[in-house]
Amino acid sequence: MSNFNEQRSRYGTYSTQWDYVQDRFGEKDLLPFSISDTDFMIPDGTIEVLDEAVARGFFGYTRWNHLDYKRSITRWFQQEFDSELDPEWCVYSSSVIYSLSVCIQLLSQKNDKIVTFTPCYDAFFNCIGGNERELIGFSLTNQNEQFTIDFPALEKVFIAEKPAIFLLCNPHNPTGRVFTEEELTRLISLCNAYHVALISDEIHMDVRRPGKQHLPILRFIDQIEVPVVLLSSASKTFNSPGLGGSYALFPEAALREQFLSILKGRDGLSSIPYPALLATMDCYNNQKNWLEELNRTIDENFELLKKILADDPRIHFAIPEATYLGWINVKELPYSMEELQTVLVKQEKVAIMKGATYGPEGADYLRFNLGAPKEKIIDGAERLMRTVRYLDERSSC
Repeated sequence: MSNFNEQRSRYGTYSTQWDYVQDRFGEKDLLPFSISDTDFMIPDGTIEVLDEAVARGFFGYTRWNHLDYKRSITRWFQQEFDSELDPEWCVYSSSVIYSLSVCIQLLSQKNDKIVTFTPCYDAFFNCIGGNERELIGFSLTNQNEQFTIDFPALEKVFIAEKPAIFLLCNPHNPTGRVFTEEELTRLISLCNAYHVALISDEIHMDVRRPGKQHLPILRFIDQIEVPVVLLSSASKTFNSPGLGGSYALFPEAALREQFLSILKGRDGLSSIPYPALLATMDCYNNQKNWLEELNRTIDENFELLKKILADDPRIHFAIPEATYLGWINVKELPYSMEELQTVLVKQEKVAIMKGATYGPEGADYLRFNLGAPKEKIIDGAERLMRTVRYLDERSSC
């Protein structure tokens, strides 16, 4: 089992977060808390599986369409979320965003509108815009850093905008909300009433605080009267995005076959990378204990971060219900985001994502990645606090 307390260098792995931090922040050699992958190695057991595959040396075209792969996914949903899913619903995809792009093409027309909760994952903006659809952001209601849905207002948006698709991110990135059964059933009712298809990105589903239950959208399949697809991957949980691969779950056979036609025919992506196949199956079949240790580590990291940030009452932070992403409200600091980022990057040599990346609702926030050993979390949080103290001292001169 991986040691979650040991810091290991990721330099020299072509890491987006570490080796190429300059691309986003303009400086090299920063301590990064940015891209949402983690600084943890994949499980030891999965490394052994991959080692054995490398030793055999065969990496030809690989089939995903078999029950070994598909049942590993459905067993995981049964084990973790008490949700019975049909293995035949499972389809391989190169990435969640690729699946989203194809589903947008299948479930809407050019210039159609797509509603999603904002702030939102920044890739949604490019994916929707790149497909010549219009994103309609619906702001989550923020009450003391607790984010909720104003359903009467959402219904008015459905009536006025007539969207083709509602894009759900659950658990939500970047706020970390885990939507409840009541919220999901109300959302489904609205989609049914106004004939709005549902796409649910659930890639953050496994990393949650104690007592928080993730409810897959397909758990409610008997209530859903519109096209629906669930998108996810083992990669976010087990830190394996570099291996490639994700999956989509299509209850409707005709929509599933349309997706496969594009995957295989138009885009030529039907062969799964062999390491991705092996890693997904091993993680879902054998690595529950590793996940439990990961969640304990993330929980402890959040408590550390909250304790450090509490030294300044102008900074508002609530531990989120899920994800390893901290959403930090710095609105009451008397400094612009540009001033904060300049000192963070130039002086403290730390890279923390500015919240405006995720839409205008994030303009007064920082998104802090806690997927790392606690020493790194403490170091990064203290650099943030030194930045604020430095700006305070400078402004008082």
